[in-house]
Amino acid sequence: MSTDVGLRYLLGRAELIEERIRTLITQRRTVDPAPDDPFRGLYIGEDVVERLLEGAVSPPSWAPSPRRNQLECEADRDEAAGSRIRLRDLARRVPLSSEDVELLLICLLPDLDTRFERLYGYLNDDVTRRRATVGLALTLAGLSPLVSSARARLLPGSPLIEHALVLVEDTDRPYLTRGLRVPDRVTAHLLGDDVVESGIADLLIDVPAYESAQAHELGVYLRRGLRFTYLRERLGRAGAELALAALAAVDMGCVCVDANRVAAHSDPSGVVPLLGREALLGGAGLVLVGVDALSSRPGTLREAAALPVPVLMVGSSTWDPEWADVLPLVVEVEPPTLSQRAALWSRATEGFGVDVGEVSAQFVLGPRQVDRAVQAARATAMITDTPLTTSLLRGGARAQNTSGLERAARRIEPAVGWQDIVLPDHALRQLHELSARARHRYRVLAEWKMRPGGGRGLGVTALFAGDSGTGKTMAAEVIALDLGLDLYTVDLAAVVSKYIGETEKNLERIFSEADGVNAVLLFDEADAIFGKRSEVRDAHDRYANIESAYLLQRMESFDGLAILATNLRANLDEAFTRRLDIIVDFPEPDVDARRRLWDRCLRPPLPCGDDLDLQYCAEAFVLTGGNIRSASISAAYAAAEAGRSVSMTDVIAAVQQEYRKLGRLVMDREFVDRSQNAVREGQLRVDHSPT
Repeated sequence: MSTDVGLRYLLGRAELIEERIRTLITQRRTVDPAPDDPFRGLYIGEDVVERLLEGAVSPPSWAPSPRRNQLECEADRDEAAGSRIRLRDLARRVPLSSEDVELLLICLLPDLDTRFERLYGYLNDDVTRRRATVGLALTLAGLSPLVSSARARLLPGSPLIEHALVLVEDTDRPYLTRGLRVPDRVTAHLLGDDVVESGIADLLIDVPAYESAQAHELGVYLRRGLRFTYLRERLGRAGAELALAALAAVDMGCVCVDANRVAAHSDPSGVVPLLGREALLGGAGLVLVGVDALSSRPGTLREAAALPVPVLMVGSSTWDPEWADVLPLVVEVEPPTLSQRAALWSRATEGFGVDVGEVSAQFVLGPRQVDRAVQAARATAMITDTPLTTSLLRGGARAQNTSGLERAARRIEPAVGWQDIVLPDHALRQLHELSARARHRYRVLAEWKMRPGGGRGLGVTALFAGDSGTGKTMAAEVIALDLGLDLYTVDLAAVVSKYIGETEKNLERIFSEADGVNAVLLFDEADAIFGKRSEVRDAHDRYANIESAYLLQRMESFDGLAILATNLRANLDEAFTRRLDIIVDFPEPDVDARRRLWDRCLRPPLPCGDDLDLQYCAEAFVLTGGNIRSASISAAYAAAEAGRSVSMTDVIAAVQQEYRKLGRLVMDREFVDRSQNAVREGQLRVDHSPT
């Protein structure tokens, strides 16, 4: 019903302008020497020149129309009854004066009725110019082209031009003869069409509904006239959903735009006014998601910030004052709470009968990420013809991690679990405690407020200390698998730089990316960057201490799970040690541990000979888990080359090779019983000297 009411009002206003056109044509015909000339506008005859020399004819004055008052009264009653009149809505939102509305309607008429094309051609004295010109529009609106305030209504900076409601064409012509056109999208909107124009449709994204107390607080500011907001999101990525909920709280729609798509557009600055106009037409706010992609285009961000609609930008970086001429209200987006995440997962998996308690507790994802994770899990279940399970949901959740971290860290998909690792009981207990801390850190630290103030994050940090090959990296992989997360190993070669300040920049990039990723971050050989601060003797010492001080501060604000692995615990700064949640020492394996390690390395599907004596290997050879795995692989290659099962001879030869790599002495007494036979047969040469 409201569409019919709005169209009736629009056509009623058009009829009033048509009456003015008729009056203007009547006046023109009285002074036109050849009103019926079919070639008018194509040449200028002597009689036309004489008429032009006589001077301009004063335009008629437009008296107030009773019909206009009647239309407005009817429109008031219709709106009071709940009808929507789009032309009036648009005039209030921009806002447009009554003269601006008249000008808009004058320019709109050729798009409503083709008769006005020819009528405008006659009034323009040029059959090729079938749209209103600036001079004709001002005359029909009762405005003098000699008054600067009247001319300014169709100049840049005016509401009609600034918001792209009217476009000025033929800018190389004199001002009064420039053509005026209403964009098709504006015409369609006034006629009741809400389809977004194709030029910007591919830039828009859908955002699911999301309720939070923070949204209501932001809605209060919007109701008070807040125009520009920057929502800084970290883990959880709920900034767009927060913006949508805040706009909904003040009964406004949302035009949600992916800034990455805008940055990839051939003319990023050119689409900003179109996006602003779309928000303006719909009485909506503009939400620009991922503005970090436009940080190198501050001009585009400035244009967006200056739009006449509520603009909410969403990003993960700290707001840079150079991005806009006005400062926004900066809001730190709170990640969804445990109960909110559980509700999101439950809603997305409704009807599938899968327990989402574990996955919702572990993965801090926003509404869009949860929806995409469930879609990915459902697609996998459909392809594999299996029911939707928690394991598939975990895989879908991991797929939501951004690829930015992989530029500075190596991603490892965990493949080993608790049953694969061999450690003393006290070390295993500490690893289980670390896993529990990571799993429940949001409940303990955020909801129970056990780490208040001081800019402290919600992260958990652990130190794995022990000799090479004792299982530190494997333990990190076990933790990641237990939590259902990916493991990222930081490449220190890509982090440490000889140039002053570059190391801190590289580390900040890693921490910033890791803050937004549900993953385990492993710093291997951590003493290289987390080493002790020293007394300053030269510039190198001073800048090295600056790096350490930066790390101390950044580790405290980290929100993820970070594991530092080192072979030299004593080299770590004591200040780092204080900030660690758990320290796990990885000792060299004893005989029982070495036997279990040999059992795990030499087992099916690897073909093993009957002569293998793994108990002897455990007792005779003092090796770490990494060395045992390396020796087992070497023995497997030897057996594969010989085309048989792995024999004791292969294992002992592989151990000898491992001893050589370690630089150890290989003595006869280390090879008793079975090894002596191999020595006598010349299959194993024992070297009594160090390699």
